[in-house]
Amino acid sequence: MKSFNDELAAGLVWLPELGMGRYPVPASRPYNPDYFARYQAMADTPMGVQLTAARIQLVSRHYQGPVLDVGIGSGQFVNSYPGALGFDVNPAGVAWLHERNAFADLYADRWRALTMWDVLEHIDDPARAVGQATESVFVSLPIFEGAEHILASRHYRKDEHIWYWTHDGIVRWFAEQGFRMVEHNRCESMLGRDGIGSYAFRRK
Repeated sequence: MKSFNDELAAGLVWLPELGMGRYPVPASRPYNPDYFARYQAMADTPMGVQLTAARIQLVSRHYQGPVLDVGIGSGQFVNSYPGALGFDVNPAGVAWLHERNAFADLYADRWRALTMWDVLEHIDDPARAVGQATESVFVSLPIFEGAEHILASRHYRKDEHIWYWTHDGIVRWFAEQGFRMVEHNRCESMLGRDGIGSYAFRRK
């Protein structure tokens, strides 16, 4: 029983009934200048430009107006979406936003729309985060078939990714937060990413 209890406390817990799992990522996480620079290098590629364009198109199909980009990655979406503000926990990302007068605190106010590109799975309390949106939330994230798929995936990152979902699981989870899905696509996977789903959710 010791190994079972140890894994419950410190390993991946997967609940198939919910299509959702959690890994207890340690508090010390790799969000530093090197992390930010790595994402800037990935964005400065043909695929990076195409991904940002696809994300802007997803938002534009369902929403017109200001957005808060949560977890800015390289900052490319903030630079590309007119009037976008950003929120981040990486000091390098925060400094980049302040240099452009584009930083906003996710938790200090409510926001009409949030964009969360490869971010929701990193957030300790994702329900609190999406609860800051009054109208829409747009997300991209890894989508899994089950626990075995997670364990074999490059997206099983024990120093970053806390939350794991199936397609039905993420749709159900957002419904519990008061949102309905208005679009799902696999555009990012078609552009070359591994197992990524993109979603638009609107307040019920």
